[in-house]
This record gives sequence, structure tokens and C-alpha cells, in this order.
Amino acid sequence: MSGTPPKIPTRREYIKGSGALIGGSLLAGCASNGSEPIADEETGGDGTTSGTTDSNGSYSVTMSPMGEVEFDGAPENVFSLFPQYADMAVALGHGDSINSIYVPEMSGKTMNTYYERLDGVSFEWKGLPDPLENGLSKELLYQLDSDVHLLDPAYATTQNNWSQSDIEDIQNNIGPWFGNFYSGTHDNPPEGYRDGYQYYGLWEMFGKVAEVFQEQERYQALKEIYGGVLTTIEDNLPPESERPTAVRVTYSDGSFFTYHLNKPGYWLADTRPLGATDAFAEEDWGSLWGTVDFETMLEADPDVILHLWGISPGYYLDEIQQQIEDHAAGQQLSAIQNDRFYAAGMRYQGPIMNLFQLEMTAKQLYPEQFGEWPGYVTGEPYPEIPKGEQLFDRQKLSDVINGNA
Repeated sequence: MSGTPPKIPTRREYIKGSGALIGGSLLAGCASNGSEPIADEETGGDGTTSGTTDSNGSYSVTMSPMGEVEFDGAPENVFSLFPQYADMAVALGHGDSINSIYVPEMSGKTMNTYYERLDGVSFEWKGLPDPLENGLSKELLYQLDSDVHLLDPAYATTQNNWSQSDIEDIQNNIGPWFGNFYSGTHDNPPEGYRDGYQYYGLWEMFGKVAEVFQEQERYQALKEIYGGVLTTIEDNLPPESERPTAVRVTYSDGSFFTYHLNKPGYWLADTRPLGATDAFAEEDWGSLWGTVDFETMLEADPDVILHLWGISPGYYLDEIQQQIEDHAAGQQLSAIQNDRFYAAGMRYQGPIMNLFQLEMTAKQLYPEQFGEWPGYVTGEPYPEIPKGEQLFDRQKLSDVINGNA
């Protein structure tokens, strides 16, 4: 940062944070007592009873680590870093409120890959700044002058040149923070936020964001669609003994970055419900991912390889697959030889992305139960799926998002 911006009055003083966890001494550098964060069930809670409304129409929404955050109206200008929050805003009919996003071309194009199959749904990403392009900066946040920042303040403190006083400055002079990053992996947050940090499932967190936008009814309709997808999956999964071995990876420069399938966290919200046998389930890498070479991958030799980001620019599956097939060990992988090397979606998934990615992964893992995956064509929309093989109704989803349900 090039210095601290002057404290100027914001035109959105009616939206403010009031959580004790943000402003209290707990986050001023005091050490944690070493206790583990509190973990909620991944699919628990509907996110619609976490706040209160007073007689003046003001309302509050409670989420860890912010505590209680007060609002006098739905936000109209919204800071978003990771695309799960932008996807939530789109799902709630507020996509136009988003003023920033991580790697806009990658995130925006990936989101629209799914949205192309939904009438009247799209995300206008062109021209949006990437908050991490030059490092998260207070200057950008002052420039955007957002009603709310859909970002975990605990994560923000891990960025260069950010302190707790910077967090409070943004909260007090621009708009509150409202995000929970570490629910993605159930990893430990920074020490100052560790004591009492709570984890949420993707749809539970989405419910809280719906409260911020005052879109609880739309959220409940979306969650009903999601519930139908889960029921379909649960009713049709084969016995565990008949499920394929699988891995989820990102390949780069001769190495496979490997991620678990069934661990807690919303980054796995599109694989965990499907319960495939994780070929690296016993590996504890001590971090969010591990790295293995071709020989280790061939030794594990999973039936299915899901390539993370495979429908995103820069990671398109056909380019990656060619590199693997050109390697002596890579071409021996069963998943390559049996055409079970598939494009997976994004970890940073919101509710719409989650619905499509659950359907996509179900077909890739269990074609006999859920229908064949037709494959993904580089740069094209999500493939057309025969209506009888869709896990959810596209028109019903579009109608809810567009407020026509």
C-alpha cells in the first residue's frame, strides 16, 4: 500500500458492522487459547434465522467471524473477491451489484459457462477489477465505496500490509465485512480469529448472504431445488463397494496438485455428496493439497481423474490431457486409456455452480446411474443434457433466479 487513505464520510453510513469479534481485543493480536474452531454440519441450517429486524426496518445478520452485522437496506454496490459470493448474488437476482471479482475473465467466463443454460441469467464481468491483481489494497476498497465487502476479514489480515486497524478502518468508514473463507477447507484461520471461529456449509452460508440481500424467499426456493438434487443422488448411488476410485487434481509442469474428495469444507461441495473412493484418502499432506509426480499417480492409478478448473480459461481439459498423454507414465493411466479423464469445475463455487457441478460430477463418476457425461468442448457452454437425464429443471431454476417463480 502507498499509505493510509484519509478518513472520509461514506455515503453509505446506513450500513455498518457491529460485531464484537471485529472490534474487540480478541483480534488485536492476542493469542488464541488453542481450542479448535466450532464446526457446524456441512449441510446444516437454513441461514434464515441468524439475524433480527427492528421496528424501523433495520436488520442484522450474524455470521462468524464478524458477529452481528447491521443493515438498513439491501446492498446495491457489493465488493466480491472469490466467485462463490458473486454466484450467490446472481442466484438472488443481484448480480448487477457486484463491483469486483478474482481474475474476472476466468471467473466470469466459468460462471457464464453454466449460466448459458439458464434463460435470462448472465454475469457481466468485463471491466470489473481483480482485487488481488496487485495485492488487496485499501485504496481500491475506498475507490469502490462498497455497501458491503463479501470477504472474510480473517483472510484479509493474511494479505500483505493488512492489519486489524485496516480491517476496522474499512468497516467504519466504508462498509462492513461479511464473509467466511475458512469454511472452504476447515483450515485454521489466523490466530487472532481462531478462538470460536465457526464453519458453515455452502448452502448455510448462502442463506446468510440471502439475508443480507433480504432474499430469504428466493433462497428457500433455490434450496428446495438443491434438496431435490441431493435426494436424487442419495437414492441412486451404488453401494460403496461398487464405486470407482477417483482423484481431483490440477496438473502443471509435470506435477499433479491433488485434492481430497470427501473431506469437510464447501470447496468439496460438488464431490463429497457423491462419495467416490478417494485414491489418496489416507494421505495427510498437512496443507490444503498435496503434490505428486507421474509415478505416484500411476501407482495409485485411479479409475477416474477429475481435473479441477477444466472448464476455465487457462486450464481447458484438452490442452492438459494432451500434455499428460505425451508423458510415458501419463499415457498408461487407466483414466486416460478408458476416457475417464474429465473436466471438473471450480472450488470457489456458489449455489448455481454447485448445482451444475454436482450434476456434472455425478455423470462422470456414475454414468450408469445418472447418464453419460457428454464431455466438455473448450470454450463452449455447459453441454446440453437430455431433459430426462438432468438432475434439476433448468427452467425452474431460471424462474427462481429471475423472480418469476
